Amino acid sequence: MLTWLIVIIILQRLIELIIARKNEVWMKSQGGVEVGQSHYRYMVILHICFFISLLFEVFLFNRTSSSALPILLIGFIFTQIGRVWVILSLGRYWNTKIIVLPQANVVKKGPYQFLKHPNYVIVSLELIIIPLMFQAYFTAVLFTLLNILILSIRIPAEEKALLELTEYGEVFSKQKRFLPSFSKRV
Repeated sequence: MLTWLIVIIILQRLIELIIARKNEVWMKSQGGVEVGQSHYRYMVILHICFFISLLFEVFLFNRTSSSALPILLIGFIFTQIGRVWVILSLGRYWNTKIIVLPQANVVKKGPYQFLKHPNYVIVSLELIIIPLMFQAYFTAVLFTLLNILILSIRIPAEEKALLELTEYGEVFSKQKRFLPSFSKRV
């Protein structure tokens, strides 16, 4: 089951990269500004290493599916629904990179009604749920900590760009949010 799940997730990520590249080309043709390039490669490496670590831990230590697999699988399905909701809500503004279109309207629909950066919440949950499904505790802890580190760099870079280039500060100062915002909004 693990192999199939990872194949599905990797295919999903490749499709997302195609969408992100198409959106990047469009946004830059409209005057979009990219920031945070220096940390982006580390984020990509983190996600690639996550899958390597997961496979290594499961197969090397002969891990089996968790007894909580049905509950964790439901959590995983909800994160995938959330991922699609985020992508659909942002439309052409969704990307894996930080690209901000100056003076664009901030997205206030979908999950952005409730959280500023729902995509980061979803990814953070995935980095916990997926390894726990297969009792890969080392991978869950290590990549949760590494994700916190990369987000501590990425979120401020994204927030700064959004505050400088859009009306982001006005929109989100009017409403209380559970988490700081890190996604492109329109």
